Amino acid sequence: MIDAPLPRLEFWCDLQCPDCRTALTDLRALRERYGDALEIELRHFPLEKNKHAYAAAQAAQEAFDQGRGWEYAEALLGRVEELGKAGEPFLVELAGELGLEAEEVDVALIDGRHTLLVDSDVAEGKAIGVTGTPTYLVAGQRLDGGKSQEGLLERIIGILDAQRAG
Repeated sequence: MIDAPLPRLEFWCDLQCPDCRTALTDLRALRERYGDALEIELRHFPLEKNKHAYAAAQAAQEAFDQGRGWEYAEALLGRVEELGKAGEPFLVELAGELGLEAEEVDVALIDGRHTLLVDSDVAEGKAIGVTGTPTYLVAGQRLDGGKSQEGLLERIIGILDAQRAG
């Protein structure tokens, strides 16, 4: 049996989505099981029904540029209700709470420097059949967690372990 490298896991996410917050539990379990051997990539798929999701994606991308994107994304998902109530000012406030350059997050929201990246993710997501969040893409398989996340962790582990076994 060969220990093949693990494929990257893409996590298609709307940062104002309560279901994506629930999915964090699965992502944490995967990180614990595979450690640094598994690259988990956040892909932006803001849904139109979530008024601040597009701005949240841009703010998260700025946090990634500052080297703390996952920390910001997880904190934001933990507080989706606050984002829903306060909107864009909350995105900047949260950045400050986490010790990020909050002013730079604010400027990024104004100048739209991450718009192309977010738009590119949305276009690619649509092209591969993403319709809701959370959605996972691993080893060429798309798993939709938007309707139900039940059993998804086990399916992802099965795919990853099969890939690792070669």
